[in-house]
Amino acid sequence: MPEPSFVRLRGRRFAYVDHGGPGPVLLALHGHFGRATLFGPLAEALRGRYRVVALDQRGHGLSENGGDFAPEEYADDAAAFLCSLESAPAAVVGHSMGGAVAYFLAARHPALVSALVVADMTTRNHEPETRPVLDVSAWPHRTGSRAQLRSAIEADVPDASYFLDSAAEFDDGWGLLFDTADMMASQRALVGDFGKVWAASRQPALLLRAGKSFVLTGETARLMARARPHTELVELPGCGHWLYADAPRTFADTVDSFLDRALRTGAHE
Repeated sequence: MPEPSFVRLRGRRFAYVDHGGPGPVLLALHGHFGRATLFGPLAEALRGRYRVVALDQRGHGLSENGGDFAPEEYADDAAAFLCSLESAPAAVVGHSMGGAVAYFLAARHPALVSALVVADMTTRNHEPETRPVLDVSAWPHRTGSRAQLRSAIEADVPDASYFLDSAAEFDDGWGLLFDTADMMASQRALVGDFGKVWAASRQPALLLRAGKSFVLTGETARLMARARPHTELVELPGCGHWLYADAPRTFADTVDSFLDRALRTGAHE
């Protein structure tokens, strides 16, 4: 895994991981509670074909905490980041919340996005369609060990592994890189129906649905595919929400195949 790099965008400090190599840039955007490092396997699978650059989004990973967590702010951060790379237009892949940021980015800054991959994210991000907010307000600020941190998180979720990717040892104990109050604010800011934003862009798009998704229903996925021109829908059966981890090779091959058709054959209109 390359060492993280840092850049100031819109008055804030951001971390990112640039996997380098030849090929067009693929900007990777993680979901809530995630960080850029989770795209390491995808970057390795696409090495030599795409330069995967993954951003620690605001309030996540090693990027600066606090501020406004509206999806428009996340999208404008990503736009500023692409401009700083001087590589636009670029393909963008986003998982979960990062998928929403990706389609907000494509709608707000269409000239910066050549193709769009949205992995297991809905436009109907509200109850009873899905559970849009995980209450993390009682998660501890610090614990005595990583194991204690895992136990505390698993009081609320079946498996803490995804969240522990953001665990770190500080001077006063083990904790998470993200601030739980920030995450509550960010999740609440993303509650709503974003069908109009999704349908507003025209870049070639791949919508990936996990077969066991608790975020994106089959009905909504089919609706999204019909509502937006140039959109392909692919379901990965047997995968849960974190489909890139459940089936890394299939995930990478599906993304690679789509980008090959969307970018290398001039499918972008």
